[in-house]
Amino acid sequence: MPRLLALLLLAFLYVPLQAQTKQVVLLTIDGAIGPSSADYFRRGLEKAQERNAELVVVQMDTPGGLDVSMRAMIKSILASPVPVAMFVYPSGARAASAGTYLLYASHIAAMAPATNLGAATPVQIGGGGERQAPEQAPDKNEPNKKDQSKEKPVGDAMSRKVVSDAVAYIRGLAQLRGRNVEWAEKAVREAVSLPADEALKINVIDLIASDVADLLKKVDGRTIEVQGVKRVLHTSGAQIVRIDPGWRSKLLAVITDPSIAYILMLIGIYGLIFEFYSPGLILPGVIGAVCLLIAMYAFQMLPINYAGLALLAVGIAFMAAELFITSHGILGIGGTIAFVIGSVMLIDTDMPGYEIPWVLIGLVAATSAAFFLLVLRMAAQARRRPVVSGREELLGSTGEIIEHRDGEWWARVHSELWRVRTTAHLRRHQRVRVTGVDDLVLIVEPLPADSSLEAKSSHQGE
Repeated sequence: MPRLLALLLLAFLYVPLQAQTKQVVLLTIDGAIGPSSADYFRRGLEKAQERNAELVVVQMDTPGGLDVSMRAMIKSILASPVPVAMFVYPSGARAASAGTYLLYASHIAAMAPATNLGAATPVQIGGGGERQAPEQAPDKNEPNKKDQSKEKPVGDAMSRKVVSDAVAYIRGLAQLRGRNVEWAEKAVREAVSLPADEALKINVIDLIASDVADLLKKVDGRTIEVQGVKRVLHTSGAQIVRIDPGWRSKLLAVITDPSIAYILMLIGIYGLIFEFYSPGLILPGVIGAVCLLIAMYAFQMLPINYAGLALLAVGIAFMAAELFITSHGILGIGGTIAFVIGSVMLIDTDMPGYEIPWVLIGLVAATSAAFFLLVLRMAAQARRRPVVSGREELLGSTGEIIEHRDGEWWARVHSELWRVRTTAHLRRHQRVRVTGVDDLVLIVEPLPADSSLEAKSSHQGE
C-alpha cells in the first residue's frame, strides 16, 4: 500500500513537470515557395498552437516563390498566437524575393553566417515595361537634369502599379516589426541584396546564429509583441519538435509542379479522346477523367494564363478532329502550332521552378504530331484498300443458286445463304452476280451459260 501511494504521488508530480517543459516547433522550407509550402506552413502553425509551443522556428532556403502563397503564409504569421522565427539556414542559404517578405513579417528574423536576403522585386514584371537608363553624372550646364530623371516614371502603368503595391506591403511589415523601412523599399524597387552581417548592422534582421540551438540561446529572455501583447520568450532547454511535411503537402508539391500538372492535363484529355473514339474501353475514360480533375485542381493554385490554356485546348481539339474529319493535315498542323504556343503561354510567371521546360513542350508536341501523322497515314492506306464488308463489298460478287423454297430463290454468296430476286429465269446451280441490295434480299442477274455449266460440273464433281 505505501508503495502504491508513492507511485501515485510521483505520477501527480510528473504531470506538472511535463506540462512545464517548453516546446519549440521546427519547420523546414527548402526550395521555391508555392501552394505546398503554404499548406505545410499553415498546418505546422496549427500543430504548434495545439502543443502550446513557445516558438516556431522556420529554417528557410528559398529563391522566392508565388505571390499568392507568400501572402497566405504571411497572413498565417500575423494571425498566429505562437511567435514565429524565420531563420535563413544553413550557411550559403538565401531568402530571396518572397523569402525577404517572410523575414520582415516574422516576429524574429535571423540568419546564419554567409547567407543573404533581398532581390524582392516582383518577378512577373521584372522584364517588362521600359528599362531605366543607367544613372549618369549630372551635367553642370543642366543642374536640374538629375532631379527630373528621378521624377520620371519607369516602366508601364501595370509594372508601376505592381511595384507600388509590393513596396507598400513590405513597408507595412517593416513598420509593424520595427525593422529598416528604407532598405525594404530599396529591395523591392532596385532588387538589392544584403549578406547577413550587413543586414544585422542596418536593422534588417534581429540576430545571427550558427544553428538552431544557438538561435534558441540568443532569443531566450527576449521580449516580443504577439498580436498586440508583450511576451517574454523562454527557450533555454526547450524541447525541439520537428514537423515534416505530411502526405497532403507532399502530394501538393508533386501535382502543383507545372510540368506534372501539364502532363496530367494531357493524359486526361487524350484519355477522354480515346474513350470517345472507342466507346466501351472504360479504362482510358476513367484514367483521363481522374488525371484531368487533378490537373484542374493544380492549375487553380498556379498562376495560369487562361489564353494559353484555351490555345492548348484548341490545339488538342484540332489534332483530335483530324481523326474524324478529312482535312489533309490542315487541322493537325494548325492544332500542333496552337498547342506549342499555348504550352509556352500557360504558366504566367518567370519564377524559377514554376515554368514548363522547353524540352518537355517540344517532346510532347513532337510526339503528338507524330502520332496524328501516323493516324493520317494509316487512314490514307485504309482508303486505298478494297472494301471487304458491307453493302459495297456485296455489289458485283458472284454466287450460286441453291434452291427454290416457299416461292423464293436462295443463293450462296460468300458462303452465306441469301434470298435473291431477279426478273430473269433462274434454276438450281446457276451462277449469278449481285447487282443490288434491298434490305436482306439480293438483286441478282444470271451469268453467261458457260459459267453456269462450269459451276454445275464442278458441283457434280464434288
